[in-house]
Formats: sequence, C-alpha cells, structure tokens
Amino acid sequence: MSTVREAVYEALKERIVEGELTPGQRLIERDLAAELAVSRIPVREALGRLEAERLVVVVPRRGVLVSPFTPDDVADFFDVRESLEVLAARLAAERASSADLVRLREVLAEADRATGESDARGMALANAAFHAAVVDVSGNALLRDLMRPLEARLRWLFRLTVDRDPGEQCAEHHALYEAIADHDPDAAAAHALTHVAGGRAHSVELAATWSRVDPMEVTRTRRRTSNRRP
Repeated sequence: MSTVREAVYEALKERIVEGELTPGQRLIERDLAAELAVSRIPVREALGRLEAERLVVVVPRRGVLVSPFTPDDVADFFDVRESLEVLAARLAAERASSADLVRLREVLAEADRATGESDARGMALANAAFHAAVVDVSGNALLRDLMRPLEARLRWLFRLTVDRDPGEQCAEHHALYEAIADHDPDAAAAHALTHVAGGRAHSVELAATWSRVDPMEVTRTRRRTSNRRP
C-alpha cells in the first residue's frame, strides 16, 4: 500500500476519532482531496476502508457522511465487545508471558499518567491501547483480526465518554491485569465482562442525546451540510 494512500486513510480516521469530523457530517471527496493536497483517488479508497470499519456511511450515488452512531449502533458494539473482549481476557490469562506482562504494565502506567493529568486525549488513547494489548496477548490471530477493525470505534467511544469516572476505569484495568498476571482465566473473564458491561448504559444513554441524522437527507444535495456535535 502506498505511503500516500495510508497517510490519507490515517488522517481521515484520526479526524473522525478525535471529533473534528462529527457524526452525521457530509464528506465531500473533492474538498477532502484539496485539504489533504492529494488526488481524489486515495480519498475515495480511504473512504472505502472507513466504510468497512463502519466509521462512515456511503449512500450509493449520493455521497458519504460520518457514521451517525445511533443508540442501537452503540448497543450492538457492546454486544460484540462483551463477547470478544471477554474471550481475549481469558486467553491472555492462559498465555501471557513475562514480556507480555511488562507490556501491559507499561500501558497501564501511561493510562495512570493521563488520568492523573486529566489528559482526556491521552486517557482515550491509553485505555484503547490497553484493550488492544490484551487482545494481542491472547495469542489468537483470528481474534486479533476480528477486533482490529473495531479499534478506531473503541477510541472514538472512549473519547466521547471521557466523563465516565476515569479513576474507576483505571482501577478496573488494574484488576484485569492482576487476574492475567495470576494466570486466572475465570477471574480475567469476569473482570473483563464487568468492565465492558459497566460502560454500556452510560454510552447508550449518551448516544440517545445525539442529533438524529437521516443519511438520505444529508446526502440529498451536493451542498456541504453542517451538523451539530453529538
């Protein structure tokens, strides 16, 4: 994959995750290409990848917009997380090496730092990194492949729900780490389920407060559409 194509994809993904491009916002290929100083081809390819990750919605023959993320979308996301991340935690507890535990401690230390400094972006990055690290430590290549497309949405969710008690989240991560370090699969699975499920109600309630967006209406004309932040 070319450097330009990857750079365009990463740039657009980061703008969505960080909230610069907001849910429901219309994305115009030619405008994005001009902003990024590239042709429309890598932009079109990047939007295709982002559609596969469900970060954008493509309305055939009409246009593209940032995924609106309804309460049902968020609930579906938690259904998947409560299954796959619990499995990841169980496998990590069975398979974690000494080097794996060092890596997990390093990620936890970064999350603790960000929390202590009230660094919202740092907390979102570190929390998502811890979840991704547990999946890596599981040693299951198929599970990693299934979870990888969800990583950006997980970071996006952490950023939007940063008002959830960060100290509580860190404590839950530490408890999960201890179960993995003790090589206790049942405890690790239980901690993972409690942690993931604990964020469900708050996230779904938050999604219910976001502006309702009709993709067909947003892409009805060629004009740029301005949307409120969720």
